[in-house]
Amino acid sequence: MLEKLALATLQEQRAKRRWGIFFKLIGFSYLVAVLVLVVDWDDPEKLADGGRHTALVHLNGTISRGGDASAESITEALRLAFDDKGTAGVILRVNSPGGSPVQAGIVHDEIRRLRGKHPQISLYVVVEDLCASGGYYVAVAADQIFVDKASIVGSIGVLMDGFGFTGTMEKLGIERRLLTAGVNKGFLDPFSPQDAEQKNHAQVLLGEIHSQFIEVVRKGRGARLKETPEMFTGLMWTGTQSVQLGLADGFGTVGSVARDVIKAERIVDFTVKENIAERFAKRLRADAAQGVGSLLGAIDWPGFR
Repeated sequence: MLEKLALATLQEQRAKRRWGIFFKLIGFSYLVAVLVLVVDWDDPEKLADGGRHTALVHLNGTISRGGDASAESITEALRLAFDDKGTAGVILRVNSPGGSPVQAGIVHDEIRRLRGKHPQISLYVVVEDLCASGGYYVAVAADQIFVDKASIVGSIGVLMDGFGFTGTMEKLGIERRLLTAGVNKGFLDPFSPQDAEQKNHAQVLLGEIHSQFIEVVRKGRGARLKETPEMFTGLMWTGTQSVQLGLADGFGTVGSVARDVIKAERIVDFTVKENIAERFAKRLRADAAQGVGSLLGAIDWPGFR
């Protein structure tokens, strides 16, 4: 009996070891799969090996500080593209509804600086679905703009939006108690009645930024621009209409511009992407914020039901 018991115990231990090795292999395989998915293996420093190529930079989404389309990430990618000794031309692929005028202005100015520093390298913008507002602010710094016939281009205007809750608060019997040092410190406070002087001041600010936008469009497009009374009102046009108005130069894709305009079919992507640590940190911050929100929602705060 003791011999059988010892043998059964030994067999059980062997089975546990085998299962342990199996689950470790599963875990290791999962880790390898995650690394394959998240790591940017196409490092431009490795791909751009001196051979002649077209450098590609993506501008996707809303242009904002800290986002994927921030001035910091876009300008860094553009500098890498222009400085590479094998770059025959640069394509900025734009698919953006706009965003921060400051961030767009930084990218615009950097494009013009890089074009002046590298006069032998041209930069072309290729518009996909949308190139509006701040996206177009960036685009007009290019040598040429190419679109699809169904692209949406334009929105040369500036906006400041918000909400007014004074009527709702009055119906609910809520009183706004706002204390300020400085009569305009509560500028356009959504919980206070709109002040006419503050509204006029905001309109002046928007008008000045709009004038800056119009100036860079006129400077960037030059004699190609066929101005109309509606051009700077914030309207948008199709790609076909934008070519007719001189807002764009012609039709093309990344592949066709690389092949037919730059004459370098090989494309190297210089877009700056987040590494694993940055993605993990961003995910960790999001999870932490969600956890705090859930905790606060679960607390029975006195006086609130």
